[in-house]
Amino acid sequence: MALTIRDVAREAKVSTATVSHVLNKTGQVSGKTRRQVLSVVRRLGYFPNAHARNLAWRTSRTLGMIVSDIENPFFPEVINSFEARARQLGYEVILSDTNYDPSLTRRATEKMLEHHVRGVAVMTSEANLPLIQEIARRRIAVTFLDLGPVQKYVSNLRIDYFSAIQQVVEHLFQLGHRRMVFAGERPGLKSNTARREAFIECMKALGLGPGPTLTGDLRFEGGMAAALAIMELKPRPTAVVAVNDLSAVGLIKGFTQAGLRVPEDISVTGFDNTRLAEYITPSITTVDIHPDWLGRMAADSLHELATADEPQGKEYLIPAELIVKASTGPAPSGSSCEEDLAQVATHLGLSA
Repeated sequence: MALTIRDVAREAKVSTATVSHVLNKTGQVSGKTRRQVLSVVRRLGYFPNAHARNLAWRTSRTLGMIVSDIENPFFPEVINSFEARARQLGYEVILSDTNYDPSLTRRATEKMLEHHVRGVAVMTSEANLPLIQEIARRRIAVTFLDLGPVQKYVSNLRIDYFSAIQQVVEHLFQLGHRRMVFAGERPGLKSNTARREAFIECMKALGLGPGPTLTGDLRFEGGMAAALAIMELKPRPTAVVAVNDLSAVGLIKGFTQAGLRVPEDISVTGFDNTRLAEYITPSITTVDIHPDWLGRMAADSLHELATADEPQGKEYLIPAELIVKASTGPAPSGSSCEEDLAQVATHLGLSA
């Protein structure tokens, strides 16, 4: 059996990406690591077949997609759309799930390189720009979500988070809500931070102060935990802006178990407009960022980069639209007046 780059990486106790950097003289590799890899290459008698490698890249009909959480119903909708469009364009698709773990993001990237993908859609907030640039240096098309500037071989899908959250907050304000809380802050995730900052700015613009935020994970259990914390606040908020639909479902479940009615006693909004938002009772007022369109756009942008003579990336704006359903209603009688939001923010580890 022929030796592979994986054999060299295993013997040298480094990643396949590091071996590739050494052999191709790309990236930053320490002198010690470089000597270690080259020693293993000589000892094993490994000779990379440049012709075969270039041929594989030029003829590859595979696209990759890296997502943060396959259990979040938002991502399967994006994946299904991406796969359908990729098939129309003549590609196979491979998928990796990072579970919000940056170390798994790097492993997923190595997996894509090993499969000689023609392009990869990086739909993770925990990915970093150096990692994306590493892929682009190999002339592999990259489309990512909300991570920064475009460049050669790199395109960006940008969601207008400010407009999205502004629509949510103004909708609740028009219903008489003055005590609102943002649930699901997770430091380090760019898309999450953008939503939180937009919430704070929109609250200020309406003269309501910065608005409290509650940290937590982005899953159902995080929503349940947030509901329990919100129940203890004095005075209790009348509306909750959840970071996504999955958290909103957890919030509704938690409030219902505690004896609160949604939306009569407290309103809840989500984000993403997944099918889950429609199927739960009450159906969730949410922000539609068109996951089906996002997946299709990711496939189209990768194909355009992979087949272009001059593969210069582009930025694509993903529109955001508030979808009003049954989980929001008028603020409870007598609740929209003068309580101090700073008091809300100090309870249970909330921060303004």
